[in-house]
Amino acid sequence: MSVPPRKTGAAIEAKGLAKRFKTGRTYIEVLKGVDFDAQHGDVTMVMGPSGSGKSTLVAALSGLLRPDEGRVAALGQDLWGMSSGKIDKFRLDNCGFIFQGFNLFAALTALQQVTTVLKYQGLDHDKARAVAIQALDEVGLKPRMNQRPSELSGGEKQRVAIARAIAKQPRLLFADEPTSALDGENGQIVIRLLQRAAKEHGAAVICVTHDPRLEAWADRVIHIEDGRILDDARRTPAADHDPAAAPRSQMVGA
Repeated sequence: MSVPPRKTGAAIEAKGLAKRFKTGRTYIEVLKGVDFDAQHGDVTMVMGPSGSGKSTLVAALSGLLRPDEGRVAALGQDLWGMSSGKIDKFRLDNCGFIFQGFNLFAALTALQQVTTVLKYQGLDHDKARAVAIQALDEVGLKPRMNQRPSELSGGEKQRVAIARAIAKQPRLLFADEPTSALDGENGQIVIRLLQRAAKEHGAAVICVTHDPRLEAWADRVIHIEDGRILDDARRTPAADHDPAAAPRSQMVGA
């Protein structure tokens, strides 16, 4: 898969994000004036306990949930200033998504899971197949590309989801609790693949998690609680100490 030139600077920036949900006669504030930014080539980890607002924050950043207040500038565009159709097109062209539940189609093979998304982007059958095979190879699943989800382990399913996300070379990659259903070994494989998406493909990777195992692999860790950011720290990720981390041979069969 060709690697785009690495960009620097803010890929996404939000100011004053607020979101309330109505429960009965009262409103619960889930986001309380949050400012946020993420850089190309970084893995930004958003950490916090359940109910802290981290998933709502990512939904607002990615065009999935309109905030009540605030602004999101994504790749230089006013995200919530667009029509709903243009937001959908922006996500299709620029964003990749990885969820804790994998979100795979039961009847489709691993290869078909990836080619389906690429065809929506307008690639013809042969090109979509070639790009999909390359993406599955990158996550160590080329030998399993004709298997359906029922024939794959949890770690393999999540790697199919990652291949589907990276195949279209997204500039923004959102991962919501990507390791919550995985054991330690497979969780580490997943975060290394997310790091590769940032370092080799130049994506801004924004990962929501409460999994403390992932913190060591982040370039930046933001802690959120009760709808507010408590701290924001840059760090040296684990793979920078080990350039040989996540060799592809270790991923095959995991």
